[in-house]
Formats: sequence, structure tokens, C-alpha cells
Amino acid sequence: MSELNTTMQLPFDKIRQIDEHGEEFWYARDLQMVLQYKQWRSFQQVIDRALLACKNSSASINDHFAEVRKMVQIGSGAMKPTTDFKLTRYACYLIVQNGDPRKEIIALGQSYFAVQTRRQELSESFNDLDENNKRLVIRNQISQSNQLLAQAAYQANITTNRQFATFQNHGYRGLYGGLTVGNIHKRKGLNEKEKILDYMGSTELGANLFRITQTEARLTKEMISQRDQANRVHHEVGKKIRGLMKGMNTELPENLPTPNKNIQTIEREEISKIKNINLPLMLDE
Repeated sequence: MSELNTTMQLPFDKIRQIDEHGEEFWYARDLQMVLQYKQWRSFQQVIDRALLACKNSSASINDHFAEVRKMVQIGSGAMKPTTDFKLTRYACYLIVQNGDPRKEIIALGQSYFAVQTRRQELSESFNDLDENNKRLVIRNQISQSNQLLAQAAYQANITTNRQFATFQNHGYRGLYGGLTVGNIHKRKGLNEKEKILDYMGSTELGANLFRITQTEARLTKEMISQRDQANRVHHEVGKKIRGLMKGMNTELPENLPTPNKNIQTIEREEISKIKNINLPLMLDE
């Protein structure tokens, strides 16, 4: 399975928590360790600047920095109460913006929380987005869904990159009227290193997201464990989605235009926009 998982899990993903309401959050003391602050009192100063930035941005401090009391073990083995914070994504964003810019991990955190915060905001108002930002949102969803599909495929004895490529081709052939990944690649005029998913518009990406999620659901629900059967299911799902598109008299995926900008270019532009936003910072001079 490791052969199929090419996405590196960032340290911020590893400490991400989910509460009883299904909401994500990060503990400040976990974030302290990831951001390489050895002492809490030093990190508390960063939190304080982030709190002030939150207040000055007219956001609710209580909504983003929820103070909690936890019991921790000290050197003698005894337990003592300590202060921590449950942080929202926006709170983490403010913290890394106010952190020590000389730390490489701070720079990584700024990019991570900036892009992820932006994506969250975009997802909440999808219909109001322009085409490029719609592409960003759906492409990110596809990346996540493809990981689930790879896991389901692995259970169907698809264990190598080559087998997974064959499996993917079955899905594309169903959705694209017999065209393989290679055929689609050529139609879009891409070079060998460019990925077709990075050169799809939002409508084409949406059709592929539906293909991926529905195939994963069927493989999981039907507990498919044979490679040939998984390939057939992927082809069937793609073909049915193509039939739906025909029935709605919409443009078939292979006939949709190829955008000039790839996903990476759009993402860099969006990051640049975020970095140009002047958040109020209270840094020592």
C-alpha cells in the first residue's frame, strides 16, 4: 500500500484533532512542540500576539482560542493542572504569522495554514467562487478521495503502482468513452510529467470526483477483494456517470476545454494573495 501513497503527511496533520461535534482543532501545546518552542512561556508570548491580532481583526477570541485545563504528569510521576488552548485553523494561522520567522517550520506552517484556511473559506461559499478557485477546491477533494480509493483498491489486491494505473484506466475509459489516461493526456497536449487532473476545469474535475467517490463506495460496500472485479466496477461507475451526463445533455468530459493554467500555478497565485494580506502583528522591534 505504501507504493500508492505519495502524499507526505505534514506534522500539522499529525496533531490535528476532531471533537465530538466533528470539528477540527489543534492543542496549543502540541503546536508548540511542532513549531520547536522548547518553553511554554516563550510560546505563550506568540499566543498573546496572536490573540491581539485576532481581536484587532474583529474576530471572536473565545471562538478561536478556547482555554482549557488539562492534567499532565510531571517528573515525580504526580499529576498537575496546566493551561492549554483548543485552537481553530484560523487561530493556528495567526500563531504561525506571529512566530519566529527564522524557523523553517514557521515558514512551512504559514504556507500550510494559509492555503488550508483559504480552502476552507472557499468550500463554504463554493457557488460564489470564480473558476480557478472552484478548480482548487475540487482538486483538493480529489486528492483526498483518491487516497480512500487507493485503500479500497488495495483491499481488492491492487498492490502495485502498475496495477493501480490499470485500475485507474478502467475508470477513465468508462467516463471518457474508451479513452485511456494516455489518450486524454495527448488530447490535452500535456508533456509526460504533467498530470491530467491538474489541467481540468471545474466541470471535468467534478465528474471525476464523482467517479472516484462512487467507485470507492462500491468497492467498500460490496467488500470486493478481486482485482479484475474492482477494475470492472471502476469501468461501470465511469460509464454510468457518462450516461448521466448524456442524459442531461451536458458536454462530455473529453470535449470540455483544457484550462491554460495548471493547479500549481493557481495555488501559487492564491498563496501570494494571502501573504499580501496585512494582518495586524505585534512583534518586538
